[in-house]
Amino acid sequence: QVQLVESGGGSVQAGGSLRLSCAASGHTSEIDTMGWFRQVPGKERQYVGAIRWRGGSPVYADSVKGRFTISSDNAKNTAYLQMNSLNSEDTAVYYCAARKFYSFLYSSAGLYNYWGQGTQVIVSS
Repeated sequence: QVQLVESGGGSVQAGGSLRLSCAASGHTSEIDTMGWFRQVPGKERQYVGAIRWRGGSPVYADSVKGRFTISSDNAKNTAYLQMNSLNSEDTAVYYCAARKFYSFLYSSAGLYNYWGQGTQVIVSS
């Protein structure tokens, strides 16, 4: 089992920045990919991006490309989501997720085995 805990959410004005963290614990050796998703009440969970846990370039959804950066620190068992140039459409609960197996389908939420509890991000204009 892998446990994931997100932190770093909060309120920020449009144009501002936030950095989310996702701390992994438990059987972290099982992790192949870490993903970030977000969800607005009443809407489907939306893919943000992902990174291979043991190295590799992160991949992003078009909606955040150029504004968000995903990184990981294996020594700390932590993944990060740096969010810049935030706008009101980025308001959501953000989740990190981990999966045990490689797939090029980074955006498929159903392929992730473990999920964090989520952290709220509110962007005010």
